[in-house]
Amino acid sequence: MAERIIPLSTTLVKYDNPVLVTKHEEKKPTLAKERSAEESHTRAKSAAILTDARRETEEILNTILPPKEWEEEGQLWRQNVSTTPATRLDVINLQEQLDMRLQQQQARETGICPVRRELYTQCFDEIIRQVTINCAERGLLLLRVRDEMRMTIEAYQALYCSSIAFGMRKALQAEQGKSDLQQDVEDLKREKQELEHQIIELKQRAEQADRRAAETRLAEERKHTEEIAFLMKTNQQLKTQLEGIIAPKK
Repeated sequence: MAERIIPLSTTLVKYDNPVLVTKHEEKKPTLAKERSAEESHTRAKSAAILTDARRETEEILNTILPPKEWEEEGQLWRQNVSTTPATRLDVINLQEQLDMRLQQQQARETGICPVRRELYTQCFDEIIRQVTINCAERGLLLLRVRDEMRMTIEAYQALYCSSIAFGMRKALQAEQGKSDLQQDVEDLKREKQELEHQIIELKQRAEQADRRAAETRLAEERKHTEEIAFLMKTNQQLKTQLEGIIAPKK
């Protein structure tokens, strides 16, 4: 299988150079047999070169970090994760690459940031790769830690989305309730104005009734006074007449 050199990958995980798997345009009836023979020859060659421990490490690495496959110009390419042990310099370079890409992609230092999360995920995968090469058991344990972290983050994301939906529903309900309350306030204001008008009208009627009652009372008092005066005058006249009649008889 042919190999090619590619520029620095966009991921922090270290991969080997891509390997040409097959050419799709050269499909023939015997292609499956040729591919099977080629794969058998490759497995036999790898078995002669690699030890059992290294093959086991490669299998574990391919399980943790599956190979990349893509088609380009009718050719199928595959890129496996690197099995080269990491040195102290590689770790320092990994840290520098992480810091540089965080700055280049303008990742936020605090809060929720998908860019920062993706870069730290790639960094953690590279650390798992480095540890797995030296100790497969530690690598598998780190894989469990990574998966648990992902499940926890996904659970928090689901909870966050649920809380946002709940908050939006509550906000809509509150907005609807606010509209209803505003309508109630407007109705109460109109009712208050109507009652105020009724109060003014009733006050005006009461004042008019008081004035009419006062005028009627004054008229009755005046009439009563005039009647008393008339009766007193009549009484005086009758008394005078009576005295005039009684006086000659004496």
